[in-house]
Amino acid sequence: MYNLFKLGFIINPIAGIGGSVALKGSDGVDIAEKALALGATAKANERASIALEVLLPFKEQIIIYTASGLMGEQCAKTLGFQVEVVYNTIHDQTSAEDTEKSVIALLDLKNEQQIDLLLFAGGDGTARNINDQVGNNFPVLGIPAGCKIHSGVYAITPKAAGRVVELMLTGQLVTLTEGDVMDIDESLFRQGVVKAKRYGEMQIPSELRYVQAVKSGGKESDELVLQDIAAHVIEHMEDELFIIGSGSTTAFVMEELSLDNTLLGIDLVQEQMLVANDLTEHDLWAYIEKNSQSGDNHAIKLVITLIGGQGHIFGRGNQQLSPRVLRAIGKENIMVIATKSKLASLDSRPLISDTGDVELDQMFSGFIPVITGYKDQVLYPVASPV
Repeated sequence: MYNLFKLGFIINPIAGIGGSVALKGSDGVDIAEKALALGATAKANERASIALEVLLPFKEQIIIYTASGLMGEQCAKTLGFQVEVVYNTIHDQTSAEDTEKSVIALLDLKNEQQIDLLLFAGGDGTARNINDQVGNNFPVLGIPAGCKIHSGVYAITPKAAGRVVELMLTGQLVTLTEGDVMDIDESLFRQGVVKAKRYGEMQIPSELRYVQAVKSGGKESDELVLQDIAAHVIEHMEDELFIIGSGSTTAFVMEELSLDNTLLGIDLVQEQMLVANDLTEHDLWAYIEKNSQSGDNHAIKLVITLIGGQGHIFGRGNQQLSPRVLRAIGKENIMVIATKSKLASLDSRPLISDTGDVELDQMFSGFIPVITGYKDQVLYPVASPV
C-alpha cells in the first residue's frame, strides 16, 4: 500500500521583505524592522501558499511536518492539510536560527515519520541556512520568495515548485540533481557592488528530461547505461565495506571491478577488492559486528537493484538481507541502482519493501534516490506490501 507523502515545510516569513522598499533583501538583524517601518509587507507565506495550492487535490495523501505559526503551520492548516508541528518558535520575529533549528527537527524525525522532501520558502539567505544543516545529503526544493534568487535550488516560480512535488505524488520519474547555493553580500550590494559566492550544493528534484544519449533498446545501449551506473557506484567506493546484492545490474558493477560475482547471492567488497562471495545472513551479521567493534566507525554501504517488472527491492531473492542487517546498515547507506527503462517498465508502480518486518517496511517507505547513470539519479517511491 502507499504510505502518506511526508513533506517537510519551512517558510522564512521575512524573506524578501526589504525588496519593495529598496533595501535589497532581508539579511541583517535590523533590516526586517526597518522594512516594516517603511511600509513593507511580508510575501513569503503568500508565495508558499501558491505552491501548496497545486497539491490540494492530493491533500489526503500528504502529511506536512513544519514549524509553528508563520514558519509553515498557519499556511498549511489554512489550506486544510494534515499538519504536525515539530518546532515551536519563541519570538514573533523569526531568525536564521529558527530556520536551522526547524531543519534539525525535521531531519531528526525517525522511522515512518522521516520526511520525503524538504520544501522551503525564502531567498538565498534561507538556502544558506538550509544548506548549513542539510548539506548535500537530502532532497530539498525552494519556493522563490526572496529578493535575491541566485541559488540553483529554487523552482522557477512558486507554482512550479508545487508542480515538481505533484510529479512525485503521481509516480512520475523525477530527476535528482545538484543545485548550487549562492548568495551575495547585501551590505556591498546596497553600495552598488555585486559580489556573489558559492556556499555549497544541495540535492533537488527537478522535472525529468527523459532523454538519453543512447537508444532505449538493444544489448549495446544497455551496456553503455550499465557502465555509467557502475562508474557512479565505483567512484564512491572508498574505505567502507560494500555489500553487493543479487541481480544482473549489480553484477555489472562487479564485472567492471573485475571481481568474481555471485549472480543470485550476496558479495562483499572493500576498497574495490573482493572480501567474500555468496554470504549467508549469519556471515553478513558477523562482518557487521566486526566492523562495529573495529573502532573505525566506517559506514557499511549496500548496493541493490530491483526485480524487473515486479519492483521488489527487499524480500525476494535477497533474504540474506534480514531486518537486523538492514537496520544496522541504515536507509541512508543503501544505493539502489537501475536503468530508467527498468523503472519505466513498472508503469509508475512503487518499489516494494517486503522484509517481513512491518515497522522496517514503513521506515523504508517514501521516496528514495535511484542511481540511473553517472551522476544521474531519480527519486522513486517505495511502498510497504499490500
